[in-house]
Amino acid sequence: MAEGETSSGTIRTAGRLDKALAELCGLSRERIKALILQGDVMVDGAVATSASAKVQTGAGYSVHIPPPDNPQALPQDIPIPIVFEDEHLIVVDKPAGMVVHPAAGNLDGTLVNALLHHCAGELSGIGGVARPGIVHRIDKDTSGLLVVAKSDAAHEGLARQFADHSLERAYLAVCGGHPKPAEGNVSGRMGRSDADRKKMAVLPDDSSRGKHAVTHYRTLDRLDHAALVECRLETGRTHQVRVHLASIGHALIGDPVYGRTPAPLRPLLKALDFRRQALHAAILGFVHPVTGNRVSFSSELPADMRELIDGIGHSNR
Repeated sequence: MAEGETSSGTIRTAGRLDKALAELCGLSRERIKALILQGDVMVDGAVATSASAKVQTGAGYSVHIPPPDNPQALPQDIPIPIVFEDEHLIVVDKPAGMVVHPAAGNLDGTLVNALLHHCAGELSGIGGVARPGIVHRIDKDTSGLLVVAKSDAAHEGLARQFADHSLERAYLAVCGGHPKPAEGNVSGRMGRSDADRKKMAVLPDDSSRGKHAVTHYRTLDRLDHAALVECRLETGRTHQVRVHLASIGHALIGDPVYGRTPAPLRPLLKALDFRRQALHAAILGFVHPVTGNRVSFSSELPADMRELIDGIGHSNR
């Protein structure tokens, strides 16, 4: 949903109002709560007043997102795990569920809002008022390492390394099935899907659209109907790991866009309430853009992915 839009329909799943609407509208629950407080949510023709109110399947709803009064991101006191920080840059371990910067449908509660508070506004201005310090992004429901520039010099130096693909980036993913071969490369052009413009896709080699993308993968652990895979990126295209693994028939567990979770694992995901793609940015290395020193950072798998792997168990096949 974008600013100035109104979404309406019927509730699909009974339960808390904020949770039901977040799933239907593609907004965070915190954003839904804010809209309820503003009087911008209606249920069965009446203005909703409580985010925790219970709604029944089939109830009518409408959600209106007013145009923003001010596009500038504002500081918010939101705890964030800091891995490294100096006067030039900061490396954070972003939790799943947090959007990187304000945009349509997520105007606050983002990593940028948290960093503006933590850094007292001292972030690079190159990204503009809505994306200060942001050099790269990872998806809302992907967890892991992200570097943010505090100075313009750091921003420019990091941007050059992203552009020439000289950084070290490795992700840990849980995918469906067992990739064959267990280690390999996926490469080709990536761009918007012809069938669904909201999705990315691997394009034909002779396509004039898209950009070249390369992912090196290797299986770390064979699980029951799944595998723990390390993916190292040569390039950094939107949804690259998700699209590349799906393209070889091994979509990420829990990915709502690019694949279906193997049927034997669906009861486990429901029991664990695992509602995201099983993807974690585990390693990030680069040349410090000011000091010139090579730095490297790592992040352990978050608790929800460890719990998922333990629940799946190891394969005897």
